[in-house]
Amino acid sequence: MEELVRKAIEDVRPSLQADGGDVKFISVTEDGKVSVQLQGACNGCPMAQLTLKQGIEKYLKETVPGVSSVVSV
Repeated sequence: MEELVRKAIEDVRPSLQADGGDVKFISVTEDGKVSVQLQGACNGCPMAQLTLKQGIEKYLKETVPGVSSVVSV
């Protein structure tokens, strides 16, 4: 699952980078909890939680079977 998550994160990175932000993969647990680190403009942005849940988490759940949630560390 980790390799699929890494690939999916690479798919969403360009849209974040276009706005001056970025996301870094940290880990994924056996129960599908993905940890990421928001970077650049995303770090501390008021919309970061929305980006995390409605953007990154939604995409990962759609493309990687077994992803249960995405959290920022």
